[in-house]
Order: sequence, then structure tokens, then C-alpha cells
Amino acid sequence: MPDNGTPKFINDSLKFGIKPGLERISVLLDRLDNPQDSIKCIHIAGTNGKGSVAAFCAYCLATSGLKTGLFTSPFLLDFSERIRILEGDDLEGMIPSSEVARLSKKVEKASRGLIEAGDPPTEFELVTAMCFLWFAEQNVDVAVMETGLGGRFDSTNIIRKPEVTVICSIGKDHESRLGNTVREIAFEKAGIIKTGSPVVCMSPDLMMTLNEDERHDVYEVMSNTASQKDTTISFAGDDELIQSCEMNENGFMTFEYGDREYSTRLNGTHQAANAALAIEAMKIFGLGDDKITEGIYKTHWNCRFEIWSKDPVVIFDGGHNPQGAASFANTYNKVLAASLASKPLRMVIGAMEDKDIDGIIEAYHRGGLNIKEFICVRPDNPRSISPVKLSQKIKFVYNDTDIITCDDRYEGAKIALRSSEVDGMPLVVTGSLYLVGDIRSHMKGFA
Repeated sequence: MPDNGTPKFINDSLKFGIKPGLERISVLLDRLDNPQDSIKCIHIAGTNGKGSVAAFCAYCLATSGLKTGLFTSPFLLDFSERIRILEGDDLEGMIPSSEVARLSKKVEKASRGLIEAGDPPTEFELVTAMCFLWFAEQNVDVAVMETGLGGRFDSTNIIRKPEVTVICSIGKDHESRLGNTVREIAFEKAGIIKTGSPVVCMSPDLMMTLNEDERHDVYEVMSNTASQKDTTISFAGDDELIQSCEMNENGFMTFEYGDREYSTRLNGTHQAANAALAIEAMKIFGLGDDKITEGIYKTHWNCRFEIWSKDPVVIFDGGHNPQGAASFANTYNKVLAASLASKPLRMVIGAMEDKDIDGIIEAYHRGGLNIKEFICVRPDNPRSISPVKLSQKIKFVYNDTDIITCDDRYEGAKIALRSSEVDGMPLVVTGSLYLVGDIRSHMKGFA
């Protein structure tokens, strides 16, 4: 296995790229006796917030005493993070590496016919099959399943009838595969809506990067699809929810929703919106208010506006698209206003070249982030943009700021941390989620 725990067969399948469609996953799972059909599922799609909403749901379910599967992507450090079972006091529950190896061999054997026919399964299809196998073998009470890309042709959409379908914030990302307009992207996400399965969608009014027409498009697409599928749909969250967000003395964010106050470790108005989605989904599933409140409080989800240190302030945030960048800026300047608003900051950043890097940088600028110094680094990925090329994009927007380029991501993070320890400037590590998780795991050794 590679150092991150990914089985070689799975890692090698990355070369097959992304191939939309449910044909391969259908054949693969049929050869594995369709384990997905024995599992109750909560199915989640959206452009931003899927992982956070999935975590909120999973912690609520586990807190209520249910053996809960959780399938998310990508991972921060280890492949096992993608397939977890939360039960009792174990709220980490990562699949053991020995089981990853065993299931990988089983899935590899089931894939041979597809490979020989010249249509090999993709990496995500193989991992999805492993996930369903593990959850079925372990007899989970319910599984929370996050889509990988889109929805309609995503391999998780083999789920026949979810207990609840959840649609998170919609925005422009992966346009080459999902469509060039918000309406087209919303249509792809709405593809997970099934006949008779109730739907919860984030209120389009909370999708901050969309204009009025785009918000109307999301509402119309989701409502029409639910109607066509003969199922109910509700829209979660409103402006009062956002206005209620504030930090308490213990460093937790509080917000009011319905007639209750909630407390969460996940910071940002966007996380209050994500939590509202989870709250509504869990009510439909049948959980009680007290267990939901407790689950929201217990939820951990690293590298999503995670305040890792307070002296100096060090924040990890996997803001890999303009929507995520806008949410970060809003949180920095509003939710944490008492301590951080308008304070200049230092940013370590690295990204994939196929991302909307110009849009990300512009979102930081429009959001009022006063970034005094950028340290551009290269994530450990062949798709990463070079630090020099990234710095050139930054200069178009932040033309009077200091920029350092460093091919060695660890060295760049060391330079940034040591500088912040001297001048007290808040440090933000952002960009690719893989990069953020990688640096986070090494940060304690930089002192």
C-alpha cells in the first residue's frame, strides 16, 4: 500500500479517471451480491458542505445509539478515513487497514470481467463497492453516504431508496462535467432524488455566491424534481439562523434554529446552514431533539475553519473553490469579529491547477480579507499548480502584498509559522484539502 494506506489496486485505478455512469458500479455490485440493498442510507449531494453535513448526521445518529456508517471523500491523511463506523464511544471508527486490504482483493476479483472487457471501474467506483461491502458485513443500522461528483451519474446513486435525501449548497464547480450554469449543475445534483424518499435542501437564500436568478433556478429545479418523483421537499435555514451565529467564551459557535439553541465546534455561518440541513434530515429520520442537539455539539470535522492554535492563531481550512473561499472570508470577518475581524493575516496556499484559482483569490479579496503575506507551496499531487504560477495569479488581485514561493510545502509552512510566532499575525493554511491535512499532521513538529 502507498504511505496513505490506499491499496495498490485502488491507487492504480486512478489512471482511469472519472467516467460518469452507473453501468460499471451496477455490474460490480451485482457480482458482490448487491450489499447496498441491505443498508438503510442517508444520501447527500451538493457542491459545498457535503462532508460537514454528513458528519453532523453521522454524529447525531451515533449519539442516538445507532451503529452508523459514514462514507466521505477525500481523506486528509489516510485512506481509512473515507469508510468509518461510529458506534458507542468510538466516534472515529476508521476501517482497519487489514480490512481495507481484504476488501480490496475481493473487489479486485469482482472487477476482472469489467477490466477484461475494456471498461475498468474507476477508483471511486471501487471504493464505493468496498464501502457497501464493509457496511453490509458489519450490519450497520444506517449509512450516511456522500456523493463523489455530481449526483445523477455518481456511483453512490446505486442506492435505490434513501431514508432521506439531502442537497447541500449549490455553486459552480466541475463545470466541464456538470454543466456551465447553476441550473445545469443543480439538475445533476437533484439526480439523487428518488420516488417516495423525502428531500431536504438548503434554502437557496443561504447559497451566498449565487445571484437572485441562480437561486430561483435551484429552487425550481429541486422543487420540480421532487414533484416528478412524487416526494416531499423542504428547504432548511433562513437569514435569522445566520444572524444568530456568534462565538461563546469556550470557543464554540452557537446559533438558534427553530426554538432551540445549538452549539458546534465547526465555525462559520455556512456551518450553521449545514447543521440546519442535518437537523431537518435527522428529524425526518425520527431522532429526538435532545439527541440531535447533542450530536451537533459532538461533531468533529478537521480542516474546516479549524482553529488549531490560539497563540499565534493558526487556522486550517480546505477552501478549494470560490464558494468555500467566500465562506471562509465571511467567517473570519463576521463570526469571529471580536478577535479577528479586519486583522491582517498570513496565508499558506497550494491548489490543484484544474480548480478555479482566480475565483478563489477574488473571493478572498471581495470578502475583505487583508492578506499581508502569501506563501505559495506545491501540494504533493501531479495535478498541483506550481508556486510561481500561483503567485502570478495572486498578484493580479493582491498586487501590493508580499509573496513567497516554496516548492517544499513543509518548509513553506515552517517559514509561515515561525514568522507568525514572532509578529503575532494570524496564519491560515488553505487550498487543497489534501495539502491542508498534510501540513496539519506535521505542524507540531515545526516549532
